[in-house]
Amino acid sequence: MEVTQGAPFESFGLSDATMRAIRNKHYAVSTPVQAGCIPPMLAGKDVIAKAPTGTGKTMAFGIPIIERIDRESEEVQAVILAPTRELAMQITDEMRDIAVCHEGVRLVCLYGGQPIGKQIDALKRRPQIVVATPGRLSDHMKRRTVSLKSVQTVVLDEADRMLDMGFIHDVTRILDKIPSRKNLGMFSATISREVMDISWVYQRDPEEITVQATKENKPDILQYRLEVSSDGKVDAIAKILAHEDYERVICFCNTKGSTERLTKFLQMRGVDAQCIHGDIPQRKREEVMQRFRDGKLRVFVATDVASRGIDVDDVDAVFNYEVPEENEYYIHRIGRTGRAKKHGVAYTLLSDFPSRLRLDNIARNTRSHIVPATLGDDGSVTPAAQ
Repeated sequence: MEVTQGAPFESFGLSDATMRAIRNKHYAVSTPVQAGCIPPMLAGKDVIAKAPTGTGKTMAFGIPIIERIDRESEEVQAVILAPTRELAMQITDEMRDIAVCHEGVRLVCLYGGQPIGKQIDALKRRPQIVVATPGRLSDHMKRRTVSLKSVQTVVLDEADRMLDMGFIHDVTRILDKIPSRKNLGMFSATISREVMDISWVYQRDPEEITVQATKENKPDILQYRLEVSSDGKVDAIAKILAHEDYERVICFCNTKGSTERLTKFLQMRGVDAQCIHGDIPQRKREEVMQRFRDGKLRVFVATDVASRGIDVDDVDAVFNYEVPEENEYYIHRIGRTGRAKKHGVAYTLLSDFPSRLRLDNIARNTRSHIVPATLGDDGSVTPAAQ
């Protein structure tokens, strides 16, 4: 079922406590994905939802979960799986906002890179909702520090990313250990073959919800391709940053080594830049991402995997320091900008023939309009004559 319009939150028959929490966030009308998913999930049905990034998917599953929680119970009743620790933390924050008026609802967030002892202590406080990365939840299950025997609802958020990242065995192992599950919600920007395989095995006659990108939620993004020399990429980025008044910028690289080199060279040119990747300690990663969210860091450099979960609505520009290896990565990268009905810009830097071919292939397969442009000495970018 394709959903094109939202609905008043009052029309869903939600509790007074949930409505107070929604009003606290100054919302009156839901987004289309919320309108499509909240009623069936409240009714305990399975849901598979395809919706663009930034359309309110967390509240689409978060509201029904909070509504259905038995606050008197000390058993885990809902599990939400996310591909990265950063996304898990953001989901937990949003869930707490929804639960703020529900006294007695307890949540815990479980992810790698944090001392497991702290998480065990948090689990001893008997949370009803667990938000977790698949690997860390599997660790707790093996240690028998968490029991899932009473779980009613399971949600896979960014299901395509989760399976792309190799979590399919952890995910299926977790689902197999939840015999009492009443409903499974799967939320994704794209519905891949792997996502459909999970749905086929674990869902029962799911409600299929599709939200297309429209003028309301389709990002307004200018996409440029810039030809530069292999040793001129950093200078190109620095020039554009000096010319434009961008406040928040994300630079994407394909490897950990590239993120470190780019960050170092940008810093040498006086640019306020920091990077994250899998080898950086968790505390440092969180500090860098929080600085970026708070507007205290101008340039955030990351690989595709490390950047997932960064949900900032006002990123002014995205730079592809290297052409992504997957078509979907390109869409996810540029989708970081142009959100919240703002104008965004994405620059892809090309320095060799293979990268040009790769971008041509991405443009063709994703139907992206990527405009050739030239870079002036002053950092201005001018579209080439078509």
